[in-house]
Amino acid sequence: MRDARRQFAATAADLVESDDSVALVYAEISGQYLREVEARHPDRVVNVGIREQLLVNVGAGMALTGLRPIVHTFGSFLVERAFEQVKLGFAHQDVGGVLVGSGGSFDVSGGGRTHQSPGDVALLDTLPDISLHAPGNAVETDMVLRSAVAGSGLHYVRVVGQANACTFAVTSGNFHVVRRGAGATVVAVGPVLDAVVAATAGRDVTVLYTSTVRPFDARGLRAALGSPEVVLVEPWLAGTSARHVADALRDVPHRLLALGVDRVEHRRYGTPEQHVGAHGLDAAGIARALEEFLRPAARCGGQGANRRAATA
Repeated sequence: MRDARRQFAATAADLVESDDSVALVYAEISGQYLREVEARHPDRVVNVGIREQLLVNVGAGMALTGLRPIVHTFGSFLVERAFEQVKLGFAHQDVGGVLVGSGGSFDVSGGGRTHQSPGDVALLDTLPDISLHAPGNAVETDMVLRSAVAGSGLHYVRVVGQANACTFAVTSGNFHVVRRGAGATVVAVGPVLDAVVAATAGRDVTVLYTSTVRPFDARGLRAALGSPEVVLVEPWLAGTSARHVADALRDVPHRLLALGVDRVEHRRYGTPEQHVGAHGLDAAGIARALEEFLRPAARCGGQGANRRAATA
């Protein structure tokens, strides 16, 4: 299975080569994959060095001239370090572009906390009308990037090492039905799908999947709902999409379990897989959470009746 970051670079280079309106700005990261296209198109492919605020401002300036910029570095630097520039340069100026953050929540675990960004999507979700993408593998990365660049407005594409075995077509704002069941509805976002499928094996549940979480498919969630239980599994800060579930089901009594990266900071380097497991986002952790959430609750009325019968 091809590495998603290499796929991003290959797709970005192809888009620059084939369309004079596409520009690419990066801050050293992934430079080893971009040297050739930069040499051929120095006017539209720019490495600003490790200056992330400048990175975003250059991209926004290109957008103001009518170019469609792809702006890329690690997500922790692109979103958290340069958020003011994203907010003002793109959102406030009302220009579009495609922000591409690599590293995700834990990919660069050996780089320490500075390179971990579980809060990137929650932070960007404060901006109006931003489209948020979490492709589940290299093939989806190619499809999502091409769709975002061909589109309009501001997009964020999260490129990570964790990958799903199956590929789904890019349908912005629409859930794919992976499995139908009579019980809970489990929503898997991006590269957590394989773990969700393994965790729900043998359970009579519906599994939905999307690589584009904004816009949120409220209609698709309502249509798939078979019971009042909803389980949301996201590869970033737990609960990031909870308000969208609440909005979609505002008139439907329901219970929600929001799984994702918790707010406890694990201050050990470890491997990406160890971080995923520590936050309960591997198949075993998701299965445990589902077991607890879906366990039949004790009926108070029944208990009371039993106590009355015992004392009669």
